[in-house]
Amino acid sequence: MNAEAIAIKSPGSLFWNERLRLAALSRFDLMRIALVAMMIGIVFVMFHYQGNTTDLRTYGRSAILWMIQRWQDSGMVFGGITDYSHGSLIPFVSLGVVWLKRRELRAAPKEVSMLGLAFLVGFLALHWIGARSQHSRVSLFALAGILWSVPYYLFGKKVAAILLFPCAYLIFCIPLNFLDDLSFPLRHLATVSSVWILNGLGMELIREGTAIHSTAGLGFALDVDDPCSGLRSLLAMTALTAVYAYFTQRTLLKKWLLFLAAVPLAVIGNVARVITICLVAASFGEYASLIYHDWSGYIVFAVAIALMIALGNFLDSDPKQVLEKWKKRLLHPTSSSSP
Repeated sequence: MNAEAIAIKSPGSLFWNERLRLAALSRFDLMRIALVAMMIGIVFVMFHYQGNTTDLRTYGRSAILWMIQRWQDSGMVFGGITDYSHGSLIPFVSLGVVWLKRRELRAAPKEVSMLGLAFLVGFLALHWIGARSQHSRVSLFALAGILWSVPYYLFGKKVAAILLFPCAYLIFCIPLNFLDDLSFPLRHLATVSSVWILNGLGMELIREGTAIHSTAGLGFALDVDDPCSGLRSLLAMTALTAVYAYFTQRTLLKKWLLFLAAVPLAVIGNVARVITICLVAASFGEYASLIYHDWSGYIVFAVAIALMIALGNFLDSDPKQVLEKWKKRLLHPTSSSSP
């Protein structure tokens, strides 16, 4: 008998490959995996060749190519980065989550689910509605749902529960360009907050709309334009916070609380950026602020990510233990500081 390939018969007709150290699946599981691959292939063909009905001369019939091109049609900033440039990373993050969950997927009980079939039919109908109404975003929402409902139908609710997050995360791929209407409110909020904080620190600033004017010394004038609205960082932070909350928080409530906090955290980060630009302009002149402006986007993510981690640690901690710890520090400062 060949030592590199030892066949071990079992009720599931399993085989063990000694060289690759991989356990093969039963014939039934292999058949279902083949069905998943075939159905996903059909879905790809459907969405690639008949997925888009909007502006065919520009985008063609592929909903996937429509999505990729729309990632690049927002306002350009330094380095050619657009509001939805992060969309190209989303599928790889979803695949990474599936890879990390591979053992749970393998161990989950498998069964055909008629509820999964109902979801599949529903998402196919949603795609049809999106195509008929010329709303490609609706079809792309349906695509994410189909990628989830196919394994739900063939493998059951346990597998579907594991795949829910990575499939739902694909929604961040979809360019929601109608959110551009939030640019002005975000600009206004950043301007008002920055001027209020800087005036509180002793700077003499005047706000006119989204423009900031300094009346001290040589003075300076800055305008918080659309690229500085913080919309780009808000979209990226929500995608980043979703992954961080999924892996770090223990309960569903805490995951959602941290995820929803991504919006104010991104706003705070953008306000910090506008404040630093004003400080650089006041110290080194408007020319220095223009150079600093191109690189100051990192300030947004540095502040927002630091606050995200701090809030995540706070949510993941035990409130009783934290309260007892602070009580001990306040009531017995000497003993708490001693080794």
